[in-house]
Amino acid sequence: MSTQVILPRIMQIGENASQDIPVVMTNLGCKRPLIITDKMMVKLGYAAAIQARLAAHDIQAEVFDETVPEPTVASIQAGVAKARGGDYDCIIALGGGSPIDSAKAIAILAKHGGEMRDYKFPRIVVESGLPIIAVPTTAGTGSEVTRVTIIADEKTDEKMLCVGIGFMPVAALIDFSLTLSLPPRITADTGIDALTHAMEAYVSKKASLYSDCQALQAMRLIAPNLRRAYHDGADKTAREAMMLGSTLAGVAFSNASVALVHGMSRPIGAHFHVPHGLSNAMLLPSVTAFSIPAAVERYADCARAMGVATAADSNEVANTKLLAELRALNDELQVPSPAQFGIDREQFFTQLEVMAEQALASGSPNNNPRVPSADEIIEIYKQLW
Repeated sequence: MSTQVILPRIMQIGENASQDIPVVMTNLGCKRPLIITDKMMVKLGYAAAIQARLAAHDIQAEVFDETVPEPTVASIQAGVAKARGGDYDCIIALGGGSPIDSAKAIAILAKHGGEMRDYKFPRIVVESGLPIIAVPTTAGTGSEVTRVTIIADEKTDEKMLCVGIGFMPVAALIDFSLTLSLPPRITADTGIDALTHAMEAYVSKKASLYSDCQALQAMRLIAPNLRRAYHDGADKTAREAMMLGSTLAGVAFSNASVALVHGMSRPIGAHFHVPHGLSNAMLLPSVTAFSIPAAVERYADCARAMGVATAADSNEVANTKLLAELRALNDELQVPSPAQFGIDREQFFTQLEVMAEQALASGSPNNNPRVPSADEIIEIYKQLW
């Protein structure tokens, strides 16, 4: 069976890669960009730096900075209006996963109209929107190399999974120097998000030899460096490894799909406003324990790639070490339980059936080595508390 691989047309990787944006735009034939970002990127001066770099090449760029964490249908509407109202021929998506996901949605809606729900999975979006040049500033989502965007519907408290080649950026500038200012909490949450992408891509029923290569190398880069980046944000070696690992994990899951962790994570974020990477981190140990019996060798491979088990360890020993490492990682990176995050117990338990239905409806749990029932999902949610 063959595997279809879809990537950005241009990928510029390495320190100060973001400074090459004028050349990338010229290569793409783009001259009128709209920078879509958030207010933190403006405050840190990242948006102004890109504007200045472009201005030196006689390219003027306007900024839309009203994207929000965990983007919603309402939050992207102003961006859609901005993109429609200007004579823009491309979008520069600057920031973490939320600005890049917002830019993907805006690029499609600005060109083709309709509502975000019209583009929700199982529809596969093949239409091209405004071309996107992605400049990630976190090492986590891998959104710069994925054909996926996640937008929450506030009316139904559902995180909508939107998929298709139409959401793939045409270029990605992967510059680890932009992550040096990340605080520990965001470093942790985005880092575990990337680790989850790699693990789920590797154990996914849609995995291929190609995605396996990306996923295993991503784990080799992320696992030894996540703690280092968390404790010392100025550690360039760790930051570079995390950035490349995140991108490779994004390539892996974009071609192999995510699985149960992501399926269960989205409803937690939608109902209780938990950041996506953090809800993944909450779930990863419990979902891994649930899934190991159906993919013993695959999870053992993950343990060995992460460096927590050796080739001499049996699969069973390797998986015991893997679970111990995932729990220890959450402890060291101070990942809270839902209760510790501040979620109301009654509200959490009241929503369990709805969250289980939404998790299954996303399709992601069907990629898991062990496909759960709604009751099994509910039980895992209860274990998190």
